Amino acid sequence: MDNVFESALDALHKAGKKGNINPRVLKLLSRPKRVSDFAVTLKRDNGDFEVYDAYRVAYNDALGPTRDGTRFVPNLSLDEVKALGLFMTIKHAVSGVPAGGGKGGIKVDASKLSDRELESISRSFIRNLKPKGPGVDVPGADIGTGYKTQSWMLDEYEQITGVHCPQAINDKPAAVGGTVGSAEATGLGIFYITQEAARDHEIELDGAEVVVQGFGQVGATIANYLHEIGSKVIAVSDISGGIIDRDGLDIPELAKKVEAGALLKDLEGYEQVSNEELLELDCDLLIPAAVQNVINKNNADDIKADLVVEGANGPTTPEADEILKEKGIPVIPDVVANAGGAIVCHYERIQGITDDYWDIEEVEKRLKKQITGAYSASYDVSQELDLSMRHSAWVVALKRVSKAVEMRGWV
Repeated sequence: MDNVFESALDALHKAGKKGNINPRVLKLLSRPKRVSDFAVTLKRDNGDFEVYDAYRVAYNDALGPTRDGTRFVPNLSLDEVKALGLFMTIKHAVSGVPAGGGKGGIKVDASKLSDRELESISRSFIRNLKPKGPGVDVPGADIGTGYKTQSWMLDEYEQITGVHCPQAINDKPAAVGGTVGSAEATGLGIFYITQEAARDHEIELDGAEVVVQGFGQVGATIANYLHEIGSKVIAVSDISGGIIDRDGLDIPELAKKVEAGALLKDLEGYEQVSNEELLELDCDLLIPAAVQNVINKNNADDIKADLVVEGANGPTTPEADEILKEKGIPVIPDVVANAGGAIVCHYERIQGITDDYWDIEEVEKRLKKQITGAYSASYDVSQELDLSMRHSAWVVALKRVSKAVEMRGWV
């Protein structure tokens, strides 16, 4: 099952059946509430004129306004955006965030745009996005977007409305109403979840052998936190490939080199490993923190980790999930493990509404309590109903969404 939206619907219906969710609610959740498909135009610096496909999906807003990321990637598809919108509906619900699931983006290679061009399409995206606003639909950042794009989007929204409204856009820098701790939130949340899961599965993290696929913002953050508590991060990778050292890599040193622009395959003095080989290394903990569908029916039987914690969205296909379950390898699903960014976006919203901004200690304290609470609720249901953590997390989320849908009289 390679179609990411079909995979998302498969997870929805399997969890719905196991959790005895109202079939009408499942039918409602089998399609987005609203899909926007529009064009974004750009006058290039060289005089060329481009028209790009843009999408925004408001999947379900029973629990609150739809919120989450905006991708600027060349291979973006509507099915991908719909799947991610459903994932965000579940992620917000299981994490106790009063928000619905949304996702959007532009089919463009952001790395090939100048700052002026990037600003132009960011502002155009907001101008063309309808409806929008803090009580309706709130775009955040994702692949190809970040502090710059979100600042431009906020400014465009405020120029249009004439109202100061930092809560209209998520993932902004603190200088324009964002929150401290947002850049590290996803990686830190994965670290908190990894500690909980390791305890429940009797894995001692001090000295544990860890493999991390993906050494961007998320992968590097979680690798560094684990390195600091004594874990041996034996292999990491980026888009170019990976490196391995059974004695443990110097993560802070690697992070400095990567931040300076180095690709892992170009670093001298390391044993090279492909991204595919890296996933099959013998280790205590595997964290796929790169892209979707990397653990699939073709390689799942060769996974040797004792525990898998999903740092990326959708890194494990449904077929692979079943194989890993049969092998007795627990998987902590993305909707719980990488919810730190979504949770801290909620904190950003609270601070924007109240104009009361927190320090990093307050953000991290609240994040730890909320994300470990989501893990505990999912773990308890998994034990009670004898479910995988993925199915139990979806069951917890679906029960919350279902209650809101039914109370609103939608089904």
